Amino acid sequence: MIFGVFRKKPSTEAVYAVYRAIVAQSRQPRFYAEWGVPDTVTGRFDMVSLHMALLFRRLRSDDADVKSFAQAVFDLFFKDMDRSLREMGVTDLGVPKKIRQMGNIFYGLLANLNEALDRGERAAVEAVLARNLFDEGKAESVPELAEYIFAVAAALETQPLETIARGRIEFAA
Repeated sequence: MIFGVFRKKPSTEAVYAVYRAIVAQSRQPRFYAEWGVPDTVTGRFDMVSLHMALLFRRLRSDDADVKSFAQAVFDLFFKDMDRSLREMGVTDLGVPKKIRQMGNIFYGLLANLNEALDRGERAAVEAVLARNLFDEGKAESVPELAEYIFAVAAALETQPLETIARGRIEFAA
């Protein structure tokens, strides 16, 4: 346990670079304009959560440095969510409750998406997307989004963990 004190901390610049890339990718107009993801605060949170889930899927590792990097990105994600809630006028007493709800949504998405992708079941991935991103009956573009998810997951698997931990991440076209 004491040796953890001497472990190298992830580069702040790398953590911010990866998080900025995730946010930028999540704001791609096609998600909202072409694929019908609601262009709302919730819809945008869901898209950032989806891309974060794909990142964390790639960062699954027993390596302590990779785990530390993943934790730093996670912490930044929820720090940003906290800041956003406060900017939207959520009170100091309301922020922790909202963050808890967001955390539950994120962890549910992460677990369900990982399980579906691990099995390689397109129908299961589509069900996760329909349930988490779309209002009931408005999920016509789920097959296209599922194709995108499989492509991004495959693209991330080709990227070395060390490259991602240095702040370079690329998403599928």
